Amino acid sequence: MTNLELVVRGKTAPLQLLVATIFAGGHVLMEDVPGVGKTTLSKALAKTIGGDFRRVQFTPDLLPTDILGSSIYSPKDGSFEFRQGPIFANVVLADEINRASPRTQSSLLEAMSEGQATVEGVTYPLPRPFLVLATQNPVEFHGTYPLPEAQLDRFSVKLSMGYPAKADEASILEGQRGSHPLDRLEPAIQLDELVQVQQQVAQIKMSSEVLGYLLDMIEATRNDSRLRLGSSPRGSLAFYRVCQAWAYCQGRDYVIPDDLQRMAEPVLAHRLVLDTKTKYSGISKEQIVSELLKKVAVPV
Repeated sequence: MTNLELVVRGKTAPLQLLVATIFAGGHVLMEDVPGVGKTTLSKALAKTIGGDFRRVQFTPDLLPTDILGSSIYSPKDGSFEFRQGPIFANVVLADEINRASPRTQSSLLEAMSEGQATVEGVTYPLPRPFLVLATQNPVEFHGTYPLPEAQLDRFSVKLSMGYPAKADEASILEGQRGSHPLDRLEPAIQLDELVQVQQQVAQIKMSSEVLGYLLDMIEATRNDSRLRLGSSPRGSLAFYRVCQAWAYCQGRDYVIPDDLQRMAEPVLAHRLVLDTKTKYSGISKEQIVSELLKKVAVPV
């Protein structure tokens, strides 16, 4: 956290959520206007964990092979050699992911869910840890495609950076007077240590009462008449893992209901699909999650 705050000023809450998602072994979707530090945060994260970083600029003409890689013919011996694409890195920035076609977006599905990539019938394992950070411009902007539900469901959380406060923006300007803070950033954790943390997070306990509370929340999204699609079982698992990671970050080896309430909106809201009437009524997915939290009984 401290390392990231040296580069991204005044964004403690989004950074805490990002760190929890990394510890949970998940992927992050960042939706915001251009220029608020999404790319800088991705680079800072890669430096913080000492991992390989690759950036893919998504455009309408981008092809799946531009992400996964392809076989190159060698005229010397008549053989084909596989050249890895940018997906083979610890931190992959899918910049402006909603500017590419759904076909190209779908090339990330296997990598995000299974940690592997299949190219021309051959399956290749991806590095560990593996994290996709995708940025997305708001859908009101021209030249964008909506992300398919299957793609959205593979992001553990969705977060927004927002504009910095005046004092923080002044600090940003002063901090870049001589050089960029990224140039001075040093790793705070090694890759194998991060993998160990992810294994420790998976051991965080969740009592049967708290687990029941989680499942009640999931069930509420499936039964709400304003939603065409509620949270999937994949969403339930992401909710479970991120809550474990949040408890770990708070120094606990068990999950409490407060963890679920804190993580519900960033984990669940982007997975929901509004019905047509609700979509044009002005009610947001975040508002629905907030309302459902008030309705679901909290375990004592």
